[in-house]
Amino acid sequence: MTTEVVLLLGIFVFLVGGLFFGEKGPIKVFEKSGPRLAARVEKQLAVGRGFKVQGRPLQFVAPSKPPETGAL
Repeated sequence: MTTEVVLLLGIFVFLVGGLFFGEKGPIKVFEKSGPRLAARVEKQLAVGRGFKVQGRPLQFVAPSKPPETGAL
C-alpha cells in the first residue's frame, strides 16, 4: 500500500511540477509578460491615462492647501 501511495504521489508531483515549471507554466509566462506589463503601467503613469475612478477618468486637481511637512 505504501509503495502505491509513494508512486502516485511521485507521478502527481512530476505532473504538477511540469505544469508550473514547464514552458507554458505561470512562472515562465509571467517572466515573459512581466516587463511588458511594467512598461504599460509606467507609460500610463507618465501620460496619466488609463486610470478610472468609478467609470470616470482621473483628472488632476490642484490641492487646496500646501502639503504637510511631516514635522512634529
